[in-house]
This record gives sequence, structure tokens and C-alpha cells, in this order.
Amino acid sequence: MGGILWLSSYPKSGNTWLRAYLANYFRNPPRPLPINELPDYALGDNFLIHYEQLSGKKAESLSPEDIVALRPKVHDWFAQSRGDTVLVKTHNACVLADGQPLITPSATAGAIYVIRNPLDVAVSFASHYQVTHDRAVELLCDEMHMLPAIPGQIAQVLLSWSGHVRSWIKAPQMHRHVMRYEDMQEKPVKTFAGLSKFLGLPEDKERVKRAIKFSSFRELKKQEDTSGFTEARPDGKARFFRQGKAGAWRGVLTDEQVARLIEAHGEVMTEFGYLSRDGKLKV
Repeated sequence: MGGILWLSSYPKSGNTWLRAYLANYFRNPPRPLPINELPDYALGDNFLIHYEQLSGKKAESLSPEDIVALRPKVHDWFAQSRGDTVLVKTHNACVLADGQPLITPSATAGAIYVIRNPLDVAVSFASHYQVTHDRAVELLCDEMHMLPAIPGQIAQVLLSWSGHVRSWIKAPQMHRHVMRYEDMQEKPVKTFAGLSKFLGLPEDKERVKRAIKFSSFRELKKQEDTSGFTEARPDGKARFFRQGKAGAWRGVLTDEQVARLIEAHGEVMTEFGYLSRDGKLKV
């Protein structure tokens, strides 16, 4: 394609799994690639070092206005950095912020969007960010939700869960492929073969199966347990790879929390098969 192929998702929806699969598929190694080498195969749009490099300024001297002005330049640099399509992870919604696109159209070749049942997202989000389930539900329903800047990373604009999904699904002139986290689990060969078709790759089921095996949740969790993971919480209060199961929200979220999420996101949940037309949960 050339340009940026965005690997986009709301946080805790399977983005790391997608990156691990793609790295193992393209590299086609004899054994699973180390998870701490994933940054070698996909850049991240939230890392401040890219803004430092292009501006020549130290992180502490970069203002929010500097970040806004530099963002399209950073994205253009991404697009040209490898002479071909470059994979870039993002949790940003595909919207304008401070008058500038968070996803620069001129640098964009397309996107792979991973969507996950928001009920499971809320449970995983609460664990990763060490907040209560009530707070996680509240944040998934917050139309102004942002992940604040932390050392080494710029702020990220999420919106609500539905707002995030719609921003990517309805982005005009976006060459995109949508994958459900649950399908990646339940019918992986068919789902990842569909990804290969989107990417214009030759049909190679054995290679797909090997990449699926090498990027399985069990494998990723084993690697984190053995070697740690650079993207896990630095304080060690929560494992990055926790359960990874569809439907893990059952027995964890209260009826009130479930009702709140359905009230806020029922339309999108129905569209993507998490909720039946008569309001019954399907996953």
C-alpha cells in the first residue's frame, strides 16, 4: 500500500495480539517472536520520542500546541520511514482535536480496526488501569474520555467506546478492515485469512496457522510470565495478559454496570453482534 496502515482499537481490545500475529506472520520465524520485539515491527503514535526527534526539543519543553503542530509531520515521517507500508499502533479516535486530525489523512494508507465486546473491555480496562469497575464503566461511556500524558507518552483521545468505534468505522475514504476480538478467538483461521486477503497477501493457510499459534494468548502470557513485557504496568500491579477470554465479564460486572453499558452502547453492540435486536446479550 505505502503509507501508514493503522492498527487501531480502543484500549484492551486486542491490539497487541494483532501486532504479535502480524509480526509472526511477516517474519515467519521457526519459533515465536519475543513480545518485547514487537516495537521493531510496528511503531506507536503515542511515544514522545518521535516528537523530540523531529522538533529537536527536549520532551519537557514541548507544549501541547507543539504536539498539535508536530503531529502531521510525525505521521508523514512514519509514512516515509520504511519505503513501504508501515504499521503504526494507535488508540486515538479518528477525529479532529484542536483543529487537527489525530489520524493524518495524507499519510494514511488504511486501517485494521479491532473491536471487542465493551463488557469485556470494561473488566480488562479496570484491571490494567487499576480503577474500579464502576469507574471503568463510567469512562467507557464518557464522550470526552482521554488517556492523559504520562512520562514518555503524549495524551490520547478515546471518546466513549461507541464514539471510538464510530470514528473509525465511519471515517470517510478510509480503506479499512474490521476484526472482532471474539472471531479472532473462535474462528482464528478464517478470521486471519480474511486479514491476509485485505492485505493482498497470497493464500497460505499453513503460514496463517503458524502465526496464530505463535501469537496465541497462552504464548504471549507465557512470555510475559518468563521475561516480562515492556508495555505492562511498570509498578507490576496488573498483568498485561490477564485472561483474554470472551465473556469474562459474566460474574464480574453487576447488573447495573451491564445495563449502563448497554444503555450507552446498545446500538453499536447490536450492529456488531454483541446484542440481539430484542436486547439479549449474545457474547
